[in-house]
Amino acid sequence: MENTSRETMKRGEFLRSLGLSTSTLMAFYCMGTTLTSCGSSSDDPDPAPGTGSGTGLTGTTTGSAVNFTVDLTNSTYAKLKTAGEYKIIGDVLVAFTSGSAYVALAKACTHQQTELQYRSTTNDLFCSNHQSVFKITGAVDKGPSTGDTITALKVYKITLSADGNTLTVTA
Repeated sequence: MENTSRETMKRGEFLRSLGLSTSTLMAFYCMGTTLTSCGSSSDDPDPAPGTGSGTGLTGTTTGSAVNFTVDLTNSTYAKLKTAGEYKIIGDVLVAFTSGSAYVALAKACTHQQTELQYRSTTNDLFCSNHQSVFKITGAVDKGPSTGDTITALKVYKITLSADGNTLTVTA
């Protein structure tokens, strides 16, 4: 007959045996029971919230591979069918300009990354941090009040569907 004994080890002992530091151990303890095993659960959060078809948005809205589609009939994005309105979507500011044209530009000022606002009255993008102004072409119209030099905004390609209900933005 084979005799097997089962050794048990506490979580902290196991983590220390891996050579993890005290601060790492504290992080694990603070997370407590929120850490789960490798199983799946119906309570798992959506790994990419806000990118499902029911949200009116599909695709990648951040990073260097921006490529997303917006359903302009979805209540979240319906205001984009009104001239002068805009919406921040991920890293992109999408506006239906006062001239009734769509534009998509980087959402952050190139000076200190402050989120920009589209101003329909002047048909430009404004940074409230240091009063920089960008044209809807992305060009710098007015640099920051600090006197620093800034660069133009990244401009994204816009494609509007034939029925005007779907907008695709690509890098």
